[in-house]
Amino acid sequence: MSQHVFEIASEGRAQSVRRGVRLEYFTVAYNSLEGLIAVAAGFAAGSIALVGFGFDSLIEVTSGAALLWRLHADVDESRRERMEAITLRIVGGCFLALAAYISYDSILSLWRREPPEESWPGILLAAASLVVMPLLARAKRKVARSINSGAMRADARQTELCTYLSAILLGGLLVNALLGWWWADAAAALVMVPVIAREGVGALRGKACCEGGACHS
Repeated sequence: MSQHVFEIASEGRAQSVRRGVRLEYFTVAYNSLEGLIAVAAGFAAGSIALVGFGFDSLIEVTSGAALLWRLHADVDESRRERMEAITLRIVGGCFLALAAYISYDSILSLWRREPPEESWPGILLAAASLVVMPLLARAKRKVARSINSGAMRADARQTELCTYLSAILLGGLLVNALLGWWWADAAAALVMVPVIAREGVGALRGKACCEGGACHS
């Protein structure tokens, strides 16, 4: 009986891992496209927040690729733990680099009073991410709970963070486009910084979202 239960549990974990792999492939594909569009539109419009959002998407691609590496070797428990630790630190370093980039460019833009041009492609992109990212984060959290993966929890948190960044970005771009507040874009970008930096520090310390407790569904 115990052997039968073990086999059922193993099969259940395998199904969860396969679902996680599909989610990460989607993450890599979606964020690759999102990042390219955001960076191109951001440079074209001179939007710091939009460029920063694009780099965040590329960071999510890095995280997704690392999670694919980890999930494909899920059967090896010793490698599983090592991969999770490496993944957390890679993502943490990328987050801190992104926070530094956004801080520098935002402060410089405010100092020079450089207004960005309107970017309706950026507005549409941010609105689309507000729909996609919460659903993707929720699905990842379910997989993380089912296989007890700290790395997957951190990746789900990063996807959830993308939702907040999308909202901040959308607000800044709309205010600039509709009201002409040139400083709103840089201010919106600066709002991202403490959130990004906090996640980066936590990841570098090897701490995943919901560590020591269950994630919310």
